[in-house]
Amino acid sequence: MTTPTMDRDAAVETPPSKKSKRAARIAEAAGAGWKLMIFKVVALGLIDAIAVYAALVLFQSEQWVAAIAVVVVTGVANWVYFSRGNLPAKYLIPGLIFLLIFQIFVAGYTAYIAFTNYGTGHNGSKESAVNALMLSAQERVPDSPEYELTIVEQLGEFSFLVTDPDGDVQIGGVERPLEPVDDAEMDGGKAVAVAGYNTLNFSQIVANQEAIADMAVPLSDDPNDGSLRTPDGSVAYVYLSSLEYDEAAGTMTDTRTGTVYSDIGTGAFTAPDGTELMPGWQITVGFDNFVRAFTEESIRAPFLSVLVWTFVFAFFSVFTCFALGLFLAIVFNDPRMKSKKYYRLLMILPYAFPGFLSALVWAGMMNQEFGFINVVLFGGADIPWLTNEWLAKFSILLVNLWLGFPYMFLICTGALQSIPDDVQEAAKVDGASAWQIFRSIKLPLLFVAVAPLLIASFAYNFNNFTLIYMLTGGGPRDVTADVNVGATDILITMVYKVAFVGSKADYGLASAFSIIIFLLVATISVIAFRRTKALEELN
Repeated sequence: MTTPTMDRDAAVETPPSKKSKRAARIAEAAGAGWKLMIFKVVALGLIDAIAVYAALVLFQSEQWVAAIAVVVVTGVANWVYFSRGNLPAKYLIPGLIFLLIFQIFVAGYTAYIAFTNYGTGHNGSKESAVNALMLSAQERVPDSPEYELTIVEQLGEFSFLVTDPDGDVQIGGVERPLEPVDDAEMDGGKAVAVAGYNTLNFSQIVANQEAIADMAVPLSDDPNDGSLRTPDGSVAYVYLSSLEYDEAAGTMTDTRTGTVYSDIGTGAFTAPDGTELMPGWQITVGFDNFVRAFTEESIRAPFLSVLVWTFVFAFFSVFTCFALGLFLAIVFNDPRMKSKKYYRLLMILPYAFPGFLSALVWAGMMNQEFGFINVVLFGGADIPWLTNEWLAKFSILLVNLWLGFPYMFLICTGALQSIPDDVQEAAKVDGASAWQIFRSIKLPLLFVAVAPLLIASFAYNFNNFTLIYMLTGGGPRDVTADVNVGATDILITMVYKVAFVGSKADYGLASAFSIIIFLLVATISVIAFRRTKALEELN
């Protein structure tokens, strides 16, 4: 017979032992471990696949440095994540990779381009420039023999499978000279298929007629031997160039006029009278782009004008936004002010909307013909807010004030509220006026917190591309300048126009301007931050 005491003991669970707890922890860790390992294998497998593809493409295009960098970085990442330990490195690797790609590589590549002539007409190698020149001057040989032609395709690339008049079969592509084929399938003395390639039928040839008609397959490695082209996809003819290239002498001769164009080290074949054959090729020009920026009058004058306006724009943007933001912060920080939270909400609304949308809205409001400001506020006046040089500059500063003062209002409000009240009360007891308290106490303490943000705001406005481009597009245009630049352009919009706007892009000069901008902003920031160290003594 059981007693109540025995029943109670049986109902109480036996506490787990140390061994059972340890086994449970090991089982739980093992369960999470294999899941984590599968995730790492899948994630790194995808990354490795992308890296292998990128490395193969880079190796194929002979970009050796970039290809080796991809392989090394991928190998280091795999070693870090599959090895035990190295916990700090596992957290640092993603950030370091993005820093390398989006900061260091971009800055380094920009610096490299600044020392080249890279741009329209100079964006490839000398070999590709020679081929392009030879193709552009090709004409069909009047007595050219007919080559029986079959269009074949491999991995999306078309090739010519030709049978010459002697019955020999050859195959070649746009960048692959003709080479003999031994195992072609013949039909009535014409090669119609070859192993590894797909033969195009009539409908496929018609669908790709334009691309096939533009093809020029070299007869040999010597571009002077000409190439094969086809008008209909069934027969090919020999085309020869009126330009003759002499690789040993580095010259290109126009056989029709006898003019000899020489490689004089400028990245293009140049005639004795200075005429250049385009396209040219990319070369290293040293500091020529920087010298052009400061010595060529047609570039120097607009560049210096833009430089001065950039400093003026950045300074007045920071000054006006800070002054208005500080004024409003002082007003709304007054304890006598009622319903402050509603007014503050209204004050930060311009900051809540995307800047480019606000700039577009203001551009519409300032339209000279049908803008809200001219039609409604000025009774139909014809005021050129965005097309007159000085009014456009004033308009930019006004719109930037609208967009920027809420930010300054917020940081000044926070800085003012952090100033102890007892300091101000002590100043009042000593007989200081409200202006003396603001000038000698509030403002210095305010600058301790705000000065670094003012420097950052200056650097931001120094490169405020969105506002300038959305509001005025940099205009009105300076027609006397040799580069595409306007009266309201700042350096960053000038760089954009030199690189991407217009019929001629000069990436080398644009990169040189970018380096100059970086040096200016870095120098100003370093000097300003050193000067603000004196404010730290006020804490």
